[in-house]
Amino acid sequence: MLLNRQQLDPGFDEFVHDRSKVLLRTAFLLVGDRGHAEDLLQTALLRTAQRWRHAREHPEAYARQVLVNLARDRWRRSRRRVTEQSTDAMPAAPPSHQDHSDAVVDRDMILRALALLPQRQREVVVLRFFADLSVADTAAAMRTSEGTVKSYTSRALDQHRRSLGADTAVGHTEENYV
Repeated sequence: MLLNRQQLDPGFDEFVHDRSKVLLRTAFLLVGDRGHAEDLLQTALLRTAQRWRHAREHPEAYARQVLVNLARDRWRRSRRRVTEQSTDAMPAAPPSHQDHSDAVVDRDMILRALALLPQRQREVVVLRFFADLSVADTAAAMRTSEGTVKSYTSRALDQHRRSLGADTAVGHTEENYV
């Protein structure tokens, strides 16, 4: 179904304007790649627009659930693909400020640790701690029980701590995380 711009409710435009950045961040954290995150967000917004009558009561929750479903679909498809090679071997530009470089290193370490989590645990961490959702809202977005969210959260945080702990043993100090 193609959408005609003139058929859209002005409330949808306002929603897109107000919440796109937050939803893009959520999509990025779910998939770990900005280009794929932008594609997911565009698809999620299109699906939200198509179901606007149903979604208008809680459009962000609706769009967030679409993002989670799209990320799961993408993850399932990627499990069947040949693994791509990283471009980490490319030389990095020298940092202009030490504080900025520390922030980049910390961010990179957190994103790498996040990428190591299984899909459902990653979803929980992103929704609970980056999207700042409650246990109940996370359960609704993932279509699971609150107990399952708590269980996934516990396991994900344990694995995340172990991943970050392994990185700290390779030359990073604990004060980087305080």
